[in-house]
Amino acid sequence: MYNKGIIVAGLAVFIVLATFPFWYNLGKAAPAPERILTAQAKAAKECILSAELMRTEHMQMLNDWRDMVVRDGTRLYVGSSGKKFEMSLSNTCMECHSNKAEFCDRCHNYAAVTPYCWDCHIDNPKETK
Repeated sequence: MYNKGIIVAGLAVFIVLATFPFWYNLGKAAPAPERILTAQAKAAKECILSAELMRTEHMQMLNDWRDMVVRDGTRLYVGSSGKKFEMSLSNTCMECHSNKAEFCDRCHNYAAVTPYCWDCHIDNPKETK
């Protein structure tokens, strides 16, 4: 009565095209990259926070550190174990994780994020206090 066949065919084509990215990539998800720790990171055996928290919260922690250092002049962080750390990406984090390409970049590339931290903090020499 109202071109029922054409409407149904059009809907079928629309559904196939709209869902194409989902079923085309079904089962093709790349596994998460494995982090490669430096010998110094392995020897340290502990980070500022637990590994699980560092995986999920490091970006927020770095933002907090940036704000505390730049705005408040606070440069000392006391971890949950009572151990003190200098709030510095270059001097504290990169001291153990100096293999940026194998440690940082792998996960950032996998997650398709481009952090702007490296715009300032990857150059050597290291930051001065």
